[in-house]
Amino acid sequence: MSATTPDQPEPENPANRETVRITVREQETVRLPSQRSGPGRGAHPGRPVRRARRAPLPVAVAVATLWAALISYLPVAVVLGMAQFAEDAGSPPGAARLGLAGWLLGHGVPLDTPTGPIGLAPLALAALAAWRVSRAGVHVSRAIGARHRGTPVQALSVAGAVGLAYGVIGLLAAVILNTGNVSASPLRAGLTLAAFGAAAALVGALRTTGALRLVARRMPGVLRDGLRTGVVAAFLVFGAGAGAAGLAVALGGGDASEMLGAYRTGVTGQAGITLVCVAYAPNAAVWSAAYLLGPGFAVGTDTVVRTTEVSIGALPAVPLLAGLPEGPLGGAGAALLAVPVVAGMAAGWLLARRMLRADRSARWRAVLGAALLSGPVAGLVLGAGALVSGGSLGGGRMAEIGPVAWQVVVMSAVVVAVGAVIGAAGTRAFTGP
Repeated sequence: MSATTPDQPEPENPANRETVRITVREQETVRLPSQRSGPGRGAHPGRPVRRARRAPLPVAVAVATLWAALISYLPVAVVLGMAQFAEDAGSPPGAARLGLAGWLLGHGVPLDTPTGPIGLAPLALAALAAWRVSRAGVHVSRAIGARHRGTPVQALSVAGAVGLAYGVIGLLAAVILNTGNVSASPLRAGLTLAAFGAAAALVGALRTTGALRLVARRMPGVLRDGLRTGVVAAFLVFGAGAGAAGLAVALGGGDASEMLGAYRTGVTGQAGITLVCVAYAPNAAVWSAAYLLGPGFAVGTDTVVRTTEVSIGALPAVPLLAGLPEGPLGGAGAALLAVPVVAGMAAGWLLARRMLRADRSARWRAVLGAALLSGPVAGLVLGAGALVSGGSLGGGRMAEIGPVAWQVVVMSAVVVAVGAVIGAAGTRAFTGP
């Protein structure tokens, strides 16, 4: 193969600027376009460089927020519609309105029903909605050109705009819902969804703009490590609660099957009821975590479920409640109380290993200070989970369900701090210089 060039340069032809001519045996065989790798390379003098157009903030916010609301609403409408149509008591408008009720409830908006107020939010739906709104914050940040080069002010502006739009959607959803038997306060729905949307969008905007990394760098090292360790410990406790709850429901699987079969709604209706229980599975995980920590939880007014005491009355036929303990745990069962301590020790171990990798001579004061700080941080996270996991299921004795938030905060702060200090100190002593 050989490339030939003419003896005299030909006049420059715009049509040939972007090609490379390759010949084999003096015959042209292939024509390859030259590649442009960026505005600086491959660009020709005198030709303007095209830049990506930025979308106006209102347009980007409207499109991203509407899409996030739609994606989180459709599964609710489908699941509740399945349960409604199984009883031959539904219509498409009724299913859509029922879906709005469930969607608002998932965001923490209480509903007024003929049987009483309902305020027990399904946390699985809340997590889905938070994820989609967080992605809306990501998309809006990209659309306005703030990706990896934004500031905290830009992240806050994106979060505020998305929160405002989400609040308007919540207000309109409550107005539409109030045309039926179930209703919600439009003002409360608007304010609740505005706060929900702003908080979720802020998470996505901070990560996309790079502002989160900037804030973390400016934060004192002990505070940064303590925050990270506390969040890790809190999620380890939540994970332990989820495992305990799943095991309890599995052991009570026979009772759960009998409750499900008693509805006699056919396969479609039973599938809908099962999916509703799945939506409340994170609530059960939080309640189980409170059970492991010691404060326990309530399943009705004047009831309590703890490792040392179980006092419950008649319960609704909900398969998820089949895993409730029948009585206090014995001596062997009391060992479950050590699970949160072990979670704190694991978080402390990870903290010390991370600090020793960054600095082999990490000071004891820094290690123990971060470990102690992780306790209150974990307490706040677990207390927030306890707060949003409770609520009411109508009037009467089911008006109080879930753990007491302040009790969870206090117990988890102490337990996690003790465990984290033990884990961090042991790791620092045996692996440090």
